Amino acid sequence: MPHLQCSEEISREEIIELAHDAASGEIEIRIAPAFVDERTRERLREAFRRGDFATWGYDDDRAARAADPGSVLDDARSVICVAFPYATNAPARSRFQGRVSNYAWSSDYHRRISCTLREIARRIDERAGAPVTAVACDTKPIAERAFAARAGLGWIGKHTNLISSRLGSYVFLGEIVTTLELKPDVPLRKSCGACRRCVDACPTGALRGDYTIDAGRCIADLTQRTDSVPRELRPLMGEWVWGCDLCQEVCPPTQRAGVRGRSEDAAMNASAAAPDLLRLLRLRAGEYRRTFASTAMGWRGAAVLRRNAAIALGNTLDRAIVPTLLEALETDPHPMVRAHVAWALGHIGSPAAREGLQRHFVREREQSVLEEIALALQVSTAPKA
Repeated sequence: MPHLQCSEEISREEIIELAHDAASGEIEIRIAPAFVDERTRERLREAFRRGDFATWGYDDDRAARAADPGSVLDDARSVICVAFPYATNAPARSRFQGRVSNYAWSSDYHRRISCTLREIARRIDERAGAPVTAVACDTKPIAERAFAARAGLGWIGKHTNLISSRLGSYVFLGEIVTTLELKPDVPLRKSCGACRRCVDACPTGALRGDYTIDAGRCIADLTQRTDSVPRELRPLMGEWVWGCDLCQEVCPPTQRAGVRGRSEDAAMNASAAAPDLLRLLRLRAGEYRRTFASTAMGWRGAAVLRRNAAIALGNTLDRAIVPTLLEALETDPHPMVRAHVAWALGHIGSPAAREGLQRHFVREREQSVLEEIALALQVSTAPKA
């Protein structure tokens, strides 16, 4: 549908009032001008050239579109940037329970945030007397953190997340691009200064300290990739099975902000935030759909979560789970999962783990799994430092 000239002038204050009325909880809203952000475009291109986002296959075309609100809506004049706080209390974890990033504990935020943004946009269109908006929420190529920072919602931290002075970095971001010419807000003159707590907290060294990230080393990205996790990074992933919050947990403004999420941001149940790793290792497609289809973990498939569970169990170094890992090595239908199970057994390195690896080696037919078993046996028999 073509976007028409609105029949009435709408002020920035009216837009903000409409947004707060449409939202069911606390939000922050600011407005940025919709000009092409050449600085962001070049920053993204440099990141793609370095291979920082190789997991996602981003290229120059995405950099060009992400820096231009016109790629979302023709004749864009303003970008209405909205921040939704989502931090909620983490449930206690017990033995053999994995870790899940705070954002993924509840129903898929894309759907919830998009619904709110669409309602705000509908009210703006209704007030304008014509369709003057288009919504983006992590589903279209727009550099949301850059535009949120330009709008004054916060600043981009050394962990590369947006940090709101009041809400911290646990915020979902959404944008409403509009043809309305709205008075823009002023960017904040803030930075992380000398603080590098997030950089020091990252086990894999993904954060460089210069406000850039090698996403190929980021635990959050490692848990979402669909191929093998590099061997040298597996021991550094701890018990994370989806996402990672370590860099945000130590961020001082985020710590000061505390718990700001709404009830719908809370974990759907205890296992959503701290899943049973042994059960996750046995997860199959039907249970995966029933359990995770409505969450942010519901798009990569059951095999990815089983692989992540295998890594997490290996990192417990607990010999009690060797029989469960050996069962998975024998029965899991996916070679990628069996390969990571083999690694976990080698990482634990008990006599029972070595014997099981040796028994399975003569039955395994997949070359990638055979290679992992051979390496696991080498590691498990190597002298301990």
